[in-house]
Amino acid sequence: MTTHRNCNGVTRRDCLKLGLGGVLGTGLVDLLRMRSNAASSRAKARSCILVWLDGGPTHYETFDPKPTAPSEIRGEFFPIDTAVSGVQFSEHMTQLAAMADQLAIIRSIRHDQGNHGAGNHYMMTGAPPRIPVGCGAFVSFHPSLGSVTAHQRGHQNGLPAYFSLPSMTRSGGPNFLGAQYAPFVVPNDPNSSSFRVRDVALPKDLEQLRFDNRRDLRVQVDQLPRFRDRAAGDPVLALDQYYQQGYDLIASSTAQAAFDIHQEDAAVRDRYGRNSFGQRALLARRLVEAGVPFITLNEGGWDHHRDLFTSCKKRLPDVDQTIATLITDLQERGLLEETLVVVLGEFGRTPKINKDAGRDHWSNAMSVLMAGAGTPGGTIVGATDAHGYSAVDRVVSPENFASTIYSKLGIDPDAMLYTPQGRPAHLVSDPTPISELMG
Repeated sequence: MTTHRNCNGVTRRDCLKLGLGGVLGTGLVDLLRMRSNAASSRAKARSCILVWLDGGPTHYETFDPKPTAPSEIRGEFFPIDTAVSGVQFSEHMTQLAAMADQLAIIRSIRHDQGNHGAGNHYMMTGAPPRIPVGCGAFVSFHPSLGSVTAHQRGHQNGLPAYFSLPSMTRSGGPNFLGAQYAPFVVPNDPNSSSFRVRDVALPKDLEQLRFDNRRDLRVQVDQLPRFRDRAAGDPVLALDQYYQQGYDLIASSTAQAAFDIHQEDAAVRDRYGRNSFGQRALLARRLVEAGVPFITLNEGGWDHHRDLFTSCKKRLPDVDQTIATLITDLQERGLLEETLVVVLGEFGRTPKINKDAGRDHWSNAMSVLMAGAGTPGGTIVGATDAHGYSAVDRVVSPENFASTIYSKLGIDPDAMLYTPQGRPAHLVSDPTPISELMG
């Protein structure tokens, strides 16, 4: 059924309720307030850590093994039992299997965007690309999950509201929301003994007095009439906000402490894994502690068209260890109830192993891990068929996935955004979250 909304996001059904509300003493303001409160009442998460396995991780070798399928489909790895009766993961996911009663796995997301650029956009924004895009494309037709969260939640403690480590994903940007809602990228490797984040301290050759004088001069220039009265869509305003964020970052003791990963206990660092991915996950936890609403870990190298099993034997144990440690560490620190952890890529992999011992792009089936923020543990949403070709039970869409994240963060997925020109854009076209994950 088509839902018709006006520019304020009010449906015809809402208007009928409003008509009844007139009799009962309820007005439009009350109706909108109730809808906003309903979204807020569902909120569990103060922060979200989104682990993006760029390239499209295989569902067969992670969370949806098919042991009874023919060998050219089931692959080289064996299934292992998990902490949830009747649920199996692939053999290299040992630590996550042992804590499966604390996790939710979505096995039934399905979409029709089988290349990297389009698939990334769909899963990162909850909106399909408007036009066909190529595999290598960096596309932005809609604001990303992280940028919308930054826009809706704002920043605190002098830290940006959205981080991406070590780079921004293909579609992780703000689109029409403006540059101030782009992620703060930390390209440096926190596993390095010389790790230091740029822009969180004054350059060594710049004294504090000179820095203060430069800032005061900029403020005085901004007060001139020709610079003070600017249109809302002026890109210079976004640049000004970027400068302000930079000033706040340098002045924030919380920011300085969050980035000082060298102060972390050595045993904790070992638990996460002394590798780049492990230490970025640890840094993400520190950013959550500092109050950052959205952090993306952009972990590349999952486009396994060849030598899938050789690569996965090396990489999956580290990923298993790091993600399991991240969830456990958040729980031990009392942060898991208000932190959503999500692990995914743009799609799954083909059922049949190709001639190069790899699997190719496959958007008919994929697996997504979710934990924290009131997500019921031991939950398996949907299923693929016996050979993993397609999601066939409780099929859900990227829109439902995005709506789940927004709902958990207290953001109404049915909200209306507006471009600088005043053009309305629905946050998510289907604002229905996945009910099994809402707790």
